[in-house]
Amino acid sequence: MGQPEPVAHPERPRDVVDHALDRRAALRRLFRGGMLDSDLCDADPYLLKAARFHGEEAGQPCPACRDQGLVTVTYVYGDELGPYSGRIRKAEDLPRMAHDFGRFSVYVVEVCQHCHWNFLLRTYVLGDGVPRRALPTPRDLLD
Repeated sequence: MGQPEPVAHPERPRDVVDHALDRRAALRRLFRGGMLDSDLCDADPYLLKAARFHGEEAGQPCPACRDQGLVTVTYVYGDELGPYSGRIRKAEDLPRMAHDFGRFSVYVVEVCQHCHWNFLLRTYVLGDGVPRRALPTPRDLLD
């Protein structure tokens, strides 16, 4: 395990990468005809399924088709999460996780279930900075 990282507020995102400018440029290319719909509206079937069952309302229409079915899907990754790395979590779970783990990455993706638009909105890091051992793999996942 590594050295502790000084973190004043575990719940406050750090190392934030916001992809808003890339998103705006992609939409501009889409609407000006510089790109095919299929280049941006090609969500993986697993992402669409995740959006249907675990997506949280984005509170705005889809930027590509204006449908109200836009949701966000939040994935968490990190060595400390063990077998739970790469899983979907609700936004409301993140503050508790920030106190339970030293460091993990969060990826927020927007997905339209109507036109299949999908875009990585932002990534950031949460955690209290105290390194921990990875969670063990439950027996039912070993089979």
